[in-house]
Amino acid sequence: MTTLAEAQALDARAIIQTYARKPVLFVRGDGMRLYDDTGAEYLDFVSGIGAVNLGHAHLAVTAALVAQAAKLTHVSNLFYVEHRAELAEEVEALLEGDDWRMFFANSGTEAVEGAVKLARRWAGTHRPGAYKVVTLERSFHGRTLAALAATGQPSKQEAFAPMPEGFVHVPANDIPALLAAVDDTVAAVMVEIVQGEGGVWPLTAEYVSAVREICDKQDALFIADEVQTGFFRTGPAFAHQAFDVVPDVITVAKALGNGLPIGGILARGSAADALQPGDHGSTFGGGPAICAAARATLSAMVAEKLDDNAQASGAYLSDQLAQLAESTGAIVDVRGPGLMVGLTLREPIAADVASAALGRGIILNNIGTNILRFLPPLVCGKTEIDTLIAVLSTILDEASASHG
Repeated sequence: MTTLAEAQALDARAIIQTYARKPVLFVRGDGMRLYDDTGAEYLDFVSGIGAVNLGHAHLAVTAALVAQAAKLTHVSNLFYVEHRAELAEEVEALLEGDDWRMFFANSGTEAVEGAVKLARRWAGTHRPGAYKVVTLERSFHGRTLAALAATGQPSKQEAFAPMPEGFVHVPANDIPALLAAVDDTVAAVMVEIVQGEGGVWPLTAEYVSAVREICDKQDALFIADEVQTGFFRTGPAFAHQAFDVVPDVITVAKALGNGLPIGGILARGSAADALQPGDHGSTFGGGPAICAAARATLSAMVAEKLDDNAQASGAYLSDQLAQLAESTGAIVDVRGPGLMVGLTLREPIAADVASAALGRGIILNNIGTNILRFLPPLVCGKTEIDTLIAVLSTILDEASASHG
């Protein structure tokens, strides 16, 4: 078996260094737990950045993937295959209404790129002259150029300027700013219902309703980026379902494949007819093996009632973190629905806290200098949360002592 030192040396030689990897080599997973090359056990509160909602190495997903791979893995989208349309129907069944249709890609970024193309294609037919997409400051929509241009974080864009034209960023939860931005040149408004990469910042119910109303009034598409919030992460199947609104377009990825690469665009009404043959495509999107695994993933998430567990465990996690904030004074804010929780630390020590936690067998994600994000598998229970809180309490006490 490859050791950590060997993996680090090989990575440095063979891989373009776009990630500052943590010093651990994971070789096995089981539910909430990961194991490194030495056999050490870790509790995973990141789940592949919110992708492994069922937990690691789920038997049903593995069985479906292996069975289909033994028959057929790929023939391209030039032909019909098993599982593609069946999966689309099963995803659509989680949504309101019966006129949804789906396009399959391989990632969230690709889903966002496709949604932007769909919006412009739709506007070309329904609103000639409209082409802009309004997104939110602090948002994150992906790393390719158009998705990066949609992302409302200038620090991620500066090295790749100039950005593609046609994206406008407004403050989250600021209805007057949104009203001012959505004019006759705007084809769509795209929002994360909870801003994940930006630090776990939820939109208010009033603002989500305003997005729908403004899009209706201005005849623009409402695109909900549910790449991170989709598939029960916040409780309901999709985060927008906590509000009395229905988007026109939804982007999904991450948890649909339980860690395997899949993404998609869901569209309804006239938006579902916008893209015509030849307008968009994907060599690997919607292949039979990945769709078989995704069908098993979706079936297991529903059967195991992960919506209920996300809400129950999420409420417990938020409550315990709030109590920790009160007892330590080290935490300014705890926020987020379900098992998508963020906290702001009083001091800029998020990276140090995450590093210390990793050394104690807890995998955490730090965002910027003072935010921790919690995205555990949705099988997470009170026992794992209690362990997390105990470790965090010790680390924060140590940090407080070191700061005098």
